[in-house]
Amino acid sequence: MSAINTNIAAMTAARQLGVSQDMLSRSLTRLSSGSKIVNPSDNAAGLAVSEKLGAQNQRVQAASTNVQNAISYLQTADGYMGGMNGILARMSELATLAQDPTKNPSDVANYQQEFAALQGQLRQTVGGTTAEIGGTADVSPPLGSFNGMPLFGPNAAGLTVNIGQNMTIREMNLRQGAMTDLIGQDGSGVYGLTVTSAGVIGTITGATQQLAGERANLGASQSRLDLAASTLQVESQNLSSAISDIRDVDVAAESTQLAKYNILVQAGTAMLAQANQSPQSVLKLLQG
Repeated sequence: MSAINTNIAAMTAARQLGVSQDMLSRSLTRLSSGSKIVNPSDNAAGLAVSEKLGAQNQRVQAASTNVQNAISYLQTADGYMGGMNGILARMSELATLAQDPTKNPSDVANYQQEFAALQGQLRQTVGGTTAEIGGTADVSPPLGSFNGMPLFGPNAAGLTVNIGQNMTIREMNLRQGAMTDLIGQDGSGVYGLTVTSAGVIGTITGATQQLAGERANLGASQSRLDLAASTLQVESQNLSSAISDIRDVDVAAESTQLAKYNILVQAGTAMLAQANQSPQSVLKLLQG
């Protein structure tokens, strides 16, 4: 039907042009933002899934941080125990030298002076109350601490770390056994063992064995934490990949769409111009 008041062809062309312009605008927004989901309406289900995966990934990353902190805790403890092992080796050497019958009392006194200094270093590192290690005052906080937490005190419950699941690091209590015999003092602050005490070498050997056992348990815990760290890293990587598949734009594919919508907008504009000229044919009828 030929009409002047209503140009259906122009209205259709305008509508299609509007659709093409809207798609072109969305394509430009996706490319500029790097995201396929600019508005929730773009992919409502995908948005919900990606948000859930994102929250899970944050929990995994938090657990990974917990693991790294726990590894640092164990590495700090191992560093202290490695130093204490060196101290015990020197104390054993001093005790053996003090048994040399050719040494005069002055030599033995020098050995005792160093021996007592090393006992003091061990005592300050392990720490404890007077009920635990004797002496005239508590040793608190001890040198052997991590973030304000004593490393070598009693803790029957151990240290529980959330690594995606709860893992308990058992206590490393050096305020008992041979170590206590070595660093223990009486109520006047005098050490119970000297460099010439009977059985001192056996006590030092016992303390060395005690340290070795604690370091073995510590190593087992660290091996588990290393495995957990690796597992969490892989899990986080896979979650990030899944989120990327849902939310990140494929630049190559979207660039193709952009070119398509550009052409459609240009074609639609041209066709709208043609449609707007169609009523002029009615004028020719009137002229006739």
